[in-house]
Amino acid sequence: MAFREINAKMVEATLAPGQRLFSQRGAMLAYKGEVAFTPNLRGGQGGLVSMIGRRVANEDTPLMTVEGSGTVLFGHGGHHIQVINLAGDTLYVEADRLLAFEGTLEQGTVFLGSQGGVMGMVRGQVSGQGLFTTSLKGHGSVAVMAHGGVIEVPITPQRPVHVDPQAYVAHHGDVRNKLSTALGWRDMVGRGSGEAFQLELSGSGAVYVQASEEKL
Repeated sequence: MAFREINAKMVEATLAPGQRLFSQRGAMLAYKGEVAFTPNLRGGQGGLVSMIGRRVANEDTPLMTVEGSGTVLFGHGGHHIQVINLAGDTLYVEADRLLAFEGTLEQGTVFLGSQGGVMGMVRGQVSGQGLFTTSLKGHGSVAVMAHGGVIEVPITPQRPVHVDPQAYVAHHGDVRNKLSTALGWRDMVGRGSGEAFQLELSGSGAVYVQASEEKL
């Protein structure tokens, strides 16, 4: 089972008995067949720890468990949707940008400050982005949301990528993140992103960047 892109703002998932997927609450647009939607209280395969992590991060994005036999159309708020296929690797994605994912993937919660240090914490306090992000690991498909379309930018050891934190959607691979500022502390007052902050991603992998800095 995988997500099929119907258009830029809608994806279709085919469910068979015994299969399961998780979606953001309110993401279902239509469905055919015998499909059941139930609130997920365990936070996906990540369980209670993942759910608590998202609540502490003030990123409580409720999930629905979707099971049965049929097809489901997903979309949310008219946002652009990007489908990312994982083949055993790990995807890190902002919790509020996660539309739906297959139940074969293991969900977790990652504290970005653990890699970015003090500046990683500044990201949550000043730029308006969360300190926590969701990790999805294994084999399966993920549908993420963004404003104005998404581009995948390769990350190589010789060429790190600098991203506006507000434009960051997700990344995968053997990648480290570090938030830095191009301005002095006095200059940063009243500024949330753009020239004030840069999220540096180094290593080997790719980062997904949205065309707009608007938050979902």
